[in-house]
Amino acid sequence: MNYRCDHVHLRSRDAITAAAFYRDTFGAREVKRVGADPVERVVIDLGGLTLFIEQVGDDVNPAVRTPCLGIEHIGLATDDIEAAVDDLTARGVPLRMGITQRGPGLRIAFFEGPDGALIEILERKGV
Repeated sequence: MNYRCDHVHLRSRDAITAAAFYRDTFGAREVKRVGADPVERVVIDLGGLTLFIEQVGDDVNPAVRTPCLGIEHIGLATDDIEAAVDDLTARGVPLRMGITQRGPGLRIAFFEGPDGALIEILERKGV
């Protein structure tokens, strides 16, 4: 068998605003919208990763605070973690964990995105 990533599916009480966050903050590109008034789903391309952001109502439970079981975070690579942390902090994205060395050539930081989504920013050098 051969498997490949097709998409990550997020749920949001405001899919359009959540998609705008990923577009404005990380340069994601909106691919399409499904449904109208309200939108059912916004599909975006986040650096080659397809995200489905589904519009949901109040009957869907809010995300649990990480760490948790299941899909825990989205990891986004950068060449300059200090600049990325400064940029995201200046944009008002909540910092959950500052820059941490995780081994030779690997540094990470965590931010909180829409609907409690945890976003890891990572820099790999010489690995």
